[in-house]
This record gives sequence, structure tokens and C-alpha cells, in this order.
Amino acid sequence: MSLYQNKIVQNDLEEIVQKVKPRETLKDTKILITGATGMLATYLTYTLMYLNEKQNYNIKVYALVRKEEKAKQKFEEFLENPNFQLVIQDVTEEIKWSEPLDYIFHVAGSASPYCIVNDPVGIIKANTIGTIQVMELAKKCNVKKVLYTSTREVYGKMDENILEITEEMVGKLDQMDARACYPESKRMGENICKSYNLQYGIPFNNVRIAHSYGPGMTIAKDGRVMSDFINCVVNNQDIALNSDGTAKRAFCYINDCIIALFMVLLKGTSGESYNIANETEEIPIKDVANLLTQLFPKKNLKVTYLDVPMENRVGYSKIERVKLSTQKLETLGWRPSVTLKEGLKRTVQTFE
Repeated sequence: MSLYQNKIVQNDLEEIVQKVKPRETLKDTKILITGATGMLATYLTYTLMYLNEKQNYNIKVYALVRKEEKAKQKFEEFLENPNFQLVIQDVTEEIKWSEPLDYIFHVAGSASPYCIVNDPVGIIKANTIGTIQVMELAKKCNVKKVLYTSTREVYGKMDENILEITEEMVGKLDQMDARACYPESKRMGENICKSYNLQYGIPFNNVRIAHSYGPGMTIAKDGRVMSDFINCVVNNQDIALNSDGTAKRAFCYINDCIIALFMVLLKGTSGESYNIANETEEIPIKDVANLLTQLFPKKNLKVTYLDVPMENRVGYSKIERVKLSTQKLETLGWRPSVTLKEGLKRTVQTFE
């Protein structure tokens, strides 16, 4: 069974479309999604095709991907659908286009420690050259808006007295740090969008996303905490922590993140940035690991601790976490609704 047909995913999609308002704005539009096989981009694609299937929205969805075989697996139900089209190319190359276009979700790029260690140049290219290619296309097609998915990491290290980060704040980044390829290029990507807005009037929003997870996420050879934990549970392996596990995170289930993306696209003030995070359940990562073992007791898993040398932690952020304010997003009518416990259950079950 494909991911789209999975019962949990179908229920997720129904939840999403009921909360996306004003979703009628999406009727009869043409939408491009870059990096369409990634977790968030896949759910964006599924949501639009679900609207077509269930509510006859007549949205033409263009899914830009590098790997054709992977895309055909993710989107097998849609390959013969006239409202769906794969665009096979690297986002860093010129996007040759002859169709009208209303919206662009620019989601292409990777944040995994594995890619940061093995392909930092590729990360930089997707966030800079790729963003220029997207904005050139937006200019050519006179789109209604571009939504650029950025990261909470663009804020960098904040002053110690800062307890909550709002969208106008700017912190420090060490450009010589191995992980800097990701937040530094995301910063530049945001500025590229702003520059095209100032010079050519291209409407856009940046969304700065923090620790999203859910069905369709990459769990093998990723390196992020949630991916590694779920990979262990799915494969019936004990969860091994590479630290003492006291570092805190706040995880946002994919439903809440996708709803936020659509709300910003449809209701956000053009030219501005919005934080996306679920700060209602800040939790030490060791507690996440323990919660996972408790949710699936039949697997009889335990949490272990490894003594990992610091030199083997290249690719991971060294910046201490500060709470992300979502007040600006909440003015659009958004609230997170899926608890960590429920989100973890849904995610693991879609892999089994």
C-alpha cells in the first residue's frame, strides 16, 4: 500500500483540509512544489490532490523532483491524473516553463546531518542558486506568491537574556562551523526572496520551521534525533542516545506544520517571515526516547547511552535552544493540535 492510501495519512489529510482556510482560494489554481519527495512537500502534494479527489478543486499540481523513480513511488496514484505532473530536474538548473502558474512552494533542500557532512555544497546550491531559479520563474509567470521554507536555525545564537525568539530578531552564526552551510544559505535564500520582492515586486513569505516530523519522513541515514529514534523503533532496535539526552526540543507534527504553511500562503502578509513551531510540549530528547519505548511495549525496547567523541558530532547544531514565538502565526488563526504522543504513534504506525 502506498503512503497516500495509508489510513493514518488519509485521516491526516482530512484534518488538514478542514482547517485550511480560506481553502476555496486554491480552486482552479496551478501550483509548483519543489523538492516534492521530501516529507513536508509530499504532504503538501497529497493535500492538494486530496482536495481534487474529495472536493473537485481542479488544482494542477507540478511536483519538481530530482529522482524520478522515488517520485513515482511516492505519487503512483497520480501519475495518470491530468491534474498532476512530474517535473524532473535539479532546482539549481533553469526551470524552463511555458504554463501559467499561481503559487510556488519552494521546499527543495536538505537539513540532515548526513547531508551536511557529505554534501554541504549541494545544500548551499539548493538554498541559493535554487532559490534564484525559483524566483526567476515566479517573475516570468507573475505568480501570486512564493512560499519559501526556511528554518529556525537562521536566528543563530541569541543573547543569553532572550527567552523567546520573534521574527524580527537576528542572532550570530559562525560561518566556519560545519553545519553553517545550512542556516547561512537559508539566510541567503530568505534575502534572495526579499530582493526579488523589492526589485521586481514578487510576493513571498519565508516560513521558519522548527523540528517537524511525521509520516513520510526520512528515517534511514538522516542523523536527526527524531528520525534516528523512529528508525530504531520501526526496526525493533534499542534507542541509542549520542549524549546524556538532556537537550530539549519542541516537535511539530506534520499536520500542524502543513496547516501553517497554507495559512501563511493564503493569509500571510507578503514580504514577511513567520515562525512555525509547537512550543506547547518542550521536552528533553531522552524523554522522547522513553516515550517511544512506552508507546510500543510489545517491541520490548530500551534506551541506551553512547559515549560519542565530540569530533564525531560534526553536522549537529551547537547552539542552545531558545523558545520560538508563534504569536504572529497565531494571528492568522493557527494553533497546534496534535500532541507529541499522538504524533509519534501515527508516524511509527505508517512505517509498519
